[in-house]
Amino acid sequence: MKGFHYVYILASEVDKTRHYTGLTENLESRLKAHNAGQCQHTSKYKPWQIETAIAFRSPEKAAEFEKYLKSHSGRAFASKHF
Repeated sequence: MKGFHYVYILASEVDKTRHYTGLTENLESRLKAHNAGQCQHTSKYKPWQIETAIAFRSPEKAAEFEKYLKSHSGRAFASKHF
């Protein structure tokens, strides 16, 4: 959907313990980039699937939520709820 900013959590299909959190405006193309090995941080554990994606209208709120999910308490929250 146009005009939204997505915070997403990917799950590796080869190592179920591996997850990656990111931010994008185009969820489909970003997943393709991860699975094509274009992202250094995720290329080792591809292919990936989307575990969770949350849409925000505000880019600032999306960036704040991504930052939270990458914090210690945010990782604990995500592992419990997603």
